Amino acid sequence: MFRQKSGRKTLRLVIGGMLTVVLVAAMASEAPARRSPFEPLSIFARALAYIEVSYLEPVDQESLVYGAIRGLADSLDPHSVFLDPKEYEILKSDAEGRFAGVGVEVSTRDGWLTILSVFEGGPAAKAGLQPGDRFLSIEGEDARDVRLYDAVQRIRGEPGTTVEVTVRREGQEKALERTLTRAFIDVDPIETQLLDDGIVYVRIKAFQDGTARLMSDALDDAVVKRRKQGGVSGLLLDLRDNGGGLLHEAVWVSDELLASGVIVSTRGRGGEKISEYSARRAGTRPKWPIVVLINENTASASEIVAGAVQDHRRAVLVGVRSFGKGSVQNIFELPGGSALKLTTYRYYTPSGRSIQAEGISPDFVAEQPRTAGEPEPMREEELERHLAAQPKGAGGEQTPPGRQAPQPRGKIPAIFAEDSQGQRAYTVLSQQLQTR
Repeated sequence: MFRQKSGRKTLRLVIGGMLTVVLVAAMASEAPARRSPFEPLSIFARALAYIEVSYLEPVDQESLVYGAIRGLADSLDPHSVFLDPKEYEILKSDAEGRFAGVGVEVSTRDGWLTILSVFEGGPAAKAGLQPGDRFLSIEGEDARDVRLYDAVQRIRGEPGTTVEVTVRREGQEKALERTLTRAFIDVDPIETQLLDDGIVYVRIKAFQDGTARLMSDALDDAVVKRRKQGGVSGLLLDLRDNGGGLLHEAVWVSDELLASGVIVSTRGRGGEKISEYSARRAGTRPKWPIVVLINENTASASEIVAGAVQDHRRAVLVGVRSFGKGSVQNIFELPGGSALKLTTYRYYTPSGRSIQAEGISPDFVAEQPRTAGEPEPMREEELERHLAAQPKGAGGEQTPPGRQAPQPRGKIPAIFAEDSQGQRAYTVLSQQLQTR
């Protein structure tokens, strides 16, 4: 009897279990199946195993893994990249402002490695290379559709060594062949000049380590020199062709000009506020009239400064709409000296405007005439896989395009002799001084 009851009990349990399975299966057939987030990893592992076992030639595991991570980053926005140890060293040397190369800033446009700017006194400048020139080859290797960091590695090298390049210049049928001798390129992040009327001209070329301190020192020096001549009358801050750099340096520069209020905030996934940087009264400069020059190459950290002083009505912006890089990249160091540069947040101006794919519009529009053959400027919204602009209502409204800047009047400083944007910005600042 005991065994029979035990058998019946066991049978009921088995049947109950089977019924449960059937019911669960039936319910699953009615609801959409959920895909495991780990399923793509199993696909990757299987593909890696096939390559390691069946590929014709032996493969280096590190190269495979680097290539896989590079592919991950390349599927995101254009500013997220994987950096192998050599590439990461290049990035760090750029931030320090000293590296060995030929003295050009490059970017990729329509698949072509294109010169954005040429550093004064560098090997490229001495060889006559110009912004807009497109590399056809570097050391005999095709420069078309080459990853930016790969191209930079080809161009850079030990000081005193040479690199052969061939470039194409619009308007010229024949390609230009040049032999460039690499040298240490010391990028001075700022250029200053005290003009006769007490206006201080400060051009910030990059936000690298020490930029804010150098600007502060330059303003202190100008104040001392003008002490017996009525003091400093105004500031003309030139952020044209400044591709950005370190966030904290941009915040410190803004803090020099603002006594209080938000400078910039960042928001992450879902619009969650991550950080907010505010100005402090201590160390703020006197309320000089300020004009800021911007153009289509004013990007990232430069746009933070321009947006902050515009929103607080601390400065008037002159030029054309800026580049529109309103995203923040953080560096995540990986084992073995590599790193992942990953877009993590968006920038917002004090009024809540998103810079991303929108840029900063000037208060006074001033176009810079282009030389023959100079390519049209490229902005963030033209880059492949760029992050979209924020939908209307998600942040502050963009400043509408400003009115045309006034024509130059009176005596113009020699520094702006061939700079129409600079002339107009100087005129705007001069008019402000006259109405004080």
